[in-house]
Amino acid sequence: MSFNELAIPGVFLINNFNATDNRGVFVKTFNKNLFEQIGFNGNFTESYYSTSEKNVIRGMHFQLPPHEHEKLVYVTDGVIVDVVLDLRIKSPTYGKSISVELEAFGKSIFIPKGCAHGFLAKSDNATVVYNVTTVYNKEADMGILWNSFNFEWGILNPILSVRDNSFEAFTNFKSPF
Repeated sequence: MSFNELAIPGVFLINNFNATDNRGVFVKTFNKNLFEQIGFNGNFTESYYSTSEKNVIRGMHFQLPPHEHEKLVYVTDGVIVDVVLDLRIKSPTYGKSISVELEAFGKSIFIPKGCAHGFLAKSDNATVVYNVTTVYNKEADMGILWNSFNFEWGILNPILSVRDNSFEAFTNFKSPF
């Protein structure tokens, strides 16, 4: 495994260890000792996954303090464009976003507290796994409207949930981070 810090401080693109043979693929997505080297000393307390059809956008999601969490995201099937938006007021990249393409058995992305996360499914089907450091709290669950910050998704008519399409615009959001 190797870690590359991206343009938003604390966001890392991770080259997962993988081995392929006649049986299939073996992938390592987490190693406590290696994650400690990038400053992660937390514990993942909940894990879940989503499946999405092509052109689905999910996001931009986060949890409010004190339930905010760090997140490790990877793909087990398909291809996505993963997007991170920095909501941390004192960060030098506040309001900036980055994106990376993630595909099955390839890379993971580590997202620190105070960042919103979302993705666009690029393949016919995409399965995305999320490991988070806090247990989901409905009252702390929030989001930023997907098209209200400076990011070009490259799609005119994405498939969105009613919830994701009703989030507050970034320009109106008062960040607690």
